[in-house]
Amino acid sequence: MPDLLKRPYGTHGKVHQITRASAGWRYVGFDLWRLRAKETVTDVTGDDEVILVMVEGKAKLNGAGQDWGELGDRMNVFQKTAPHCLYLPNGSEWAATATTDCTIAVCKAPGHGNHEARRIGPDGITLTPRGTGSNTRHINNIAMENEDYCDSLLVTEVFTPAGNWSSYPSHRHDEDDFPRITYLEETYYHRLNPAQGFGIQRVYTADLQLNETMAVHDGDVVCVPRGHHPCGAPHGFEMYHLNVMAGPLRKWRFVPAPEVEWIMQQDAKKQD
Repeated sequence: MPDLLKRPYGTHGKVHQITRASAGWRYVGFDLWRLRAKETVTDVTGDDEVILVMVEGKAKLNGAGQDWGELGDRMNVFQKTAPHCLYLPNGSEWAATATTDCTIAVCKAPGHGNHEARRIGPDGITLTPRGTGSNTRHINNIAMENEDYCDSLLVTEVFTPAGNWSSYPSHRHDEDDFPRITYLEETYYHRLNPAQGFGIQRVYTADLQLNETMAVHDGDVVCVPRGHHPCGAPHGFEMYHLNVMAGPLRKWRFVPAPEVEWIMQQDAKKQD
């Protein structure tokens, strides 16, 4: 059974560390820090570019030789306000000192030194609906391909109402054949509201050589190396996930699963 579901290492400190080596792929890395007020963490980006996402809480950030001040104002992720983020190129040092209890996601992918350090959001990030009916969800695009902030990273937040689905109709982005499809590895950092709830994520290929269905709980991460990867929120529990994607080309092009392609076509007609 592939080890796609990552449970957090406790509730404090670095609770996730997903490296390219541990995931068995080439592009995406993901760390998650849960800090108490006044705690400090320091790190270096190395060969990676990094986007620090203030998922919850506030922290004073230094990075790439600059003092960026206090970032963050969303004390609970389900407030659904735009996040405060910081982009750092490869070869940077950074430090975060928590001014409140906080959760900081560290999104990583290979950097090539083509972009300067910069703040991302909250200005310019607007919560946007996507999908129709029980496929409706809401998106905070942090750094998708329309934003020329990064060399490799694609990062977005998704809020899925209770009873709805996301990353659906099922789709895949696991071939390097632009413009038809791009190869992108992906992580999903999940949160649930109420926190004691659960969601469902399936990762599968058409030939079912990969076919895993997982119950995801608050704080879990799912790795998507290939295949289709829908997720659903049961009645009574809304779901958040932070997506990190990267591959050889910074473009998001996908192919729907054949069994649900008609739903995508139907939804497109409704939105025209």
